[in-house]
Amino acid sequence: MTPEELSATIRACLIEGIEAGTFDLDAADVPEIQVERPRQREHGDWATNAAMLLAKRAGSTPREFANALAGILATKPGIDSAETAGPGFLNIRLAADAAGELARTIVQLGADYGRGESLTGKTVNIEFVSANPTGPIHLGGTRWAAVGDSIARLLEFHGARVIREYYFNDHGTQIDRFAASLLAVVLGEETPEDGYAGQYIQDIADQILQDAAIAGEKYPLNAPREEELEFFRSRGVRLMFGEIKKSLAAFGVEFDVFFHEDSLHDSGKVAQALAELKASGSLYEAEGAWWLRSSEFGDEKDRVVIKSDGNAAYIAGDIAYIRDKHERGADLCIYLLGADHHGYVARLKAAAAALGYDPDSVEVIIGQMVSLVKDGGPVRMSKRAGTVVTMEDLVDAVGVDAARYALARSSADQTIDIDLDLLSSKSNANPVFYVQYAHARTAGVRRNAAEYGIVRDDAFDASLLTHEAEAKLLGLLGEFPRVVAQAAAFREQHRVARYLEEVANAYHGWYDRTRVTPQGDEPITDLHRTRLWLNDAARQVIANGLGLLGVSAPERM
Repeated sequence: MTPEELSATIRACLIEGIEAGTFDLDAADVPEIQVERPRQREHGDWATNAAMLLAKRAGSTPREFANALAGILATKPGIDSAETAGPGFLNIRLAADAAGELARTIVQLGADYGRGESLTGKTVNIEFVSANPTGPIHLGGTRWAAVGDSIARLLEFHGARVIREYYFNDHGTQIDRFAASLLAVVLGEETPEDGYAGQYIQDIADQILQDAAIAGEKYPLNAPREEELEFFRSRGVRLMFGEIKKSLAAFGVEFDVFFHEDSLHDSGKVAQALAELKASGSLYEAEGAWWLRSSEFGDEKDRVVIKSDGNAAYIAGDIAYIRDKHERGADLCIYLLGADHHGYVARLKAAAAALGYDPDSVEVIIGQMVSLVKDGGPVRMSKRAGTVVTMEDLVDAVGVDAARYALARSSADQTIDIDLDLLSSKSNANPVFYVQYAHARTAGVRRNAAEYGIVRDDAFDASLLTHEAEAKLLGLLGEFPRVVAQAAAFREQHRVARYLEEVANAYHGWYDRTRVTPQGDEPITDLHRTRLWLNDAARQVIANGLGLLGVSAPERM
């Protein structure tokens, strides 16, 4: 019995009690019933607080309500017992065959086990990484690649149509500084103030000159400086686009849309959006500038949209971009932004509201810093970038799987330190190794079983899975749909990673205490075949969970 099936059974019992006059309620008052694992395993397989939620409405006390519900529930197939605890919790034990049946259900559902429909019919645009095309992806952007792609996978797993979008900031002063830095290194000049340094700048400049020579294009030596700058600006940005895309693809992150900020201005979409806001009165003129009435839509203050010199402020592009996303069909726009963007939460919601959209159609997830540690000390320098650690640095050190898992296993709003020595180790202390090894172990058990001629067949007997290690493992496997649903709802991919570590621990414990294959002259029995189903159920859950994190599930390690 899955948690969903148990929830449906409890709800059916409530309806039965209402029809019999046991509960003074209307059937419409009965909500979706939630079940969860008790904190202490000896209290039962599952627990629900349904009585505490409904008792007052029914004119009863929670314990009286729970006792009545327990009496009905205990008569149902698959339920061994139901007992009231504390102020009105209901602890439920499943019959052995009902609990064990979950193993067959998981195997039969396969890659669809845990899939939900809470977001079916909704289109979600999720924008993440969005590093400027002025250098390689740094460690913060790498974290967003892992987190953003995992959240996207979770949303898809719950039915959403997801558009992964990368926003190239290729408009404004940062690009000008990038071009000036490239030109300076070619001319042997000092790096401009606020410019970019590092070996990668020299590498890009050399590559630009080499590519231009091959194409028969002349470098405009001694031309007006703006012409020289444009030579490096256009080619440098194009070159970095290519480098960033290659890095992301190697990291297992593919985007559906690469959106260029420049296109918002060149197409006139910024001007159009601002003209509409002026006409609606959401923009007003003061002190020679144009301001968005963002304070009327929940922001702490009004924001300058068109500066006194006539140039558009950065928020002008944000406004047009929100409109563009909605016009492309997005019901929800999720932004993953760095720790220095806290002010953008209210700002973007206010912009959406000013445009006439529901402010809740914009979500902003703010991430914190991540640092690398090796040999007990911080890793500060990148050979390529000179001042920051890049995606390539991390991948070179530990590999894609370990990098993605380590970055995804913590809440985005937590500052984290990643220990390169730990992630490179093949030990139980290394969380990604521990989980992947559990999957590899399930595959090894399958291979060994096949050598003995043990296969899954109709001899499955769920009532044989009575070992306490089996009860623990089955209970955890049953929680996967709930964990995924919560991770998708709260945009918290780390819930999946931490859950997988619990499953791996339970599986390793089960592996140590039971056997799928016979010992010595012991005959092959239905218990061996049934345990193979449980082994394969664990394998499926671990594989499904790792897939949601974009991490491979190896067959051998």
